[in-house]
This record gives sequence, structure tokens and C-alpha cells, in this order.
Amino acid sequence: MKKAIVIIILLLSVLPAVRAQKIKGSDTMLPLSQQEAENYMKTNPSQTVVVTGGGSGVGISALIEGTTDIAQSSRKIKFDERQKLRESGKTVKEIVAAYDALAVIVHPDNRVGRLTREQLEGIFTGKIKNWKEVGGDDLQIVPYSRETSSGTYEFFRERILENKNYKNGIMSMPATGAIIQSVGQTRGAVGYVGLAYLNKGVKAVRISCDGGKSFVEPSVATAKDGTYPVVRPLLYYYTTQSEDKAKAFIDYVLSDAGQKIASDIGFISSK
Repeated sequence: MKKAIVIIILLLSVLPAVRAQKIKGSDTMLPLSQQEAENYMKTNPSQTVVVTGGGSGVGISALIEGTTDIAQSSRKIKFDERQKLRESGKTVKEIVAAYDALAVIVHPDNRVGRLTREQLEGIFTGKIKNWKEVGGDDLQIVPYSRETSSGTYEFFRERILENKNYKNGIMSMPATGAIIQSVGQTRGAVGYVGLAYLNKGVKAVRISCDGGKSFVEPSVATAKDGTYPVVRPLLYYYTTQSEDKAKAFIDYVLSDAGQKIASDIGFISSK
């Protein structure tokens, strides 16, 4: 019996330690990465993938610090972030995992069903304060935003606000789910979320980026055909030093099976 125990201990001592692959970052990408990881582990039972959110900036910071294998991001890596990786002797690789349509949402009882980019800019910069100014009821507008570490925060600021600052004191939410919940509970609220997060508790409005000539609803179909104007790539970043560890999962996400998962849960395939 003692001999058997000694043999088991010796075998365990020579087996390589299995470390879970870590993916961290964008909350928008959480449903995508979690579902991809779940299916990947089913077909690769020896692999473990752990996915957490926190925002695109948090994921890229973790990649710089070496505490994650893959950073998921709904924005491009910044020059200073890339520089920090270079300074630590790391080269980063970028992969487009899928695309996302960014939806503007309001309370289901709000009778405003469409907004121009200019109106959205006015709302989120604080120039437009009441729904009656955009064809709605006499009701104070309560805009909700993601926090500054979020890639969605930055993309919305660049694409919709044209790099203008958000209004002072805007309600800043730590996660996309918190925006969905807050808008669904507040009649005067407005916010923005990734298409895959839409549910019956909120209403997505049609958006015009051509001065009100055409208003388009956010959907996989309108994102694919190019008529919906607010679409962005969803990105994975990893270093060449961790490529051996990351590549199998990345290859799965980019496979036909992985891209079907993306389409099935409300994202737009990268193919």
C-alpha cells in the first residue's frame, strides 16, 4: 500500500501543472467569450478557460501586467498601452473575434422611438435635458453611461459624441447589465449597450447618422448589410509570448463553429 502511494506521488510530481487560461476585459464581450469558452471546453475537456469582465481597459492592463492570457476589448489598444507592452519586451497580436452593433436604449414606455446622432450628442453632453425637446413627453432625461475604463464608453464618445465630453455628473455604470437594469426601471432613462444584451425590459431606438434622412434599428441583419451606422469590431489581444497557450482557443472562436456561436447570441460574424 505504501509503495502504491509513493508511486502516485512520484507520478504527480512529474506531471505538468495545468493552469487555467484566463480571458479578461470587455463586458460587451462577456456573453461571447463565455459561450465560446463553454463550447471549447466541451470539445477540449483537458482545457480550462476562465472568463471575467471589468472593462476593456482592465483587460488590457491585465495583459500588460501578465495576469491574463487574452484581453478582450471593444476598442483598439491605445498607443501608450502598446508602448508599455513593448517596454516589457512583449509584442501584442490583435484578432477580430466578431462585430457588435451598439444599441441606444430607453424605457419601454418612452414614446420616442428614433433619434439622430446630433440629438444623442445633445442628450449625453447635457445640452438636451427633457424628452419633449426630441418629440417625447415632458420628462427629464436621465442618461446612463459606462465607466471610463470601458471600451464601449470610448467608442460611443468617439462615434456619437464626436469626441466631446459627456455631461458632468452623468450616471456611470460599472457593467452593461447595470445599464439594462437601470434603464428598464427608470422611465426617463437612456443608455447604450451591445446588441447581444437587448431584452424585453428595454426598448432600442432607431438611429440616424445622416441628419435624419434615414433611421435604422439595430439588428444583426442591419449591421451585416451596413445600413446600421454604429458597428464596431470586438477584439482579442494576446502576446506572442503566450501564443502557444492562446492560439487553440482563438482558432476555435474563428472557426465556423465559433462564428456560429457569435451569430446565435446576437453578435455579427467576422467572416
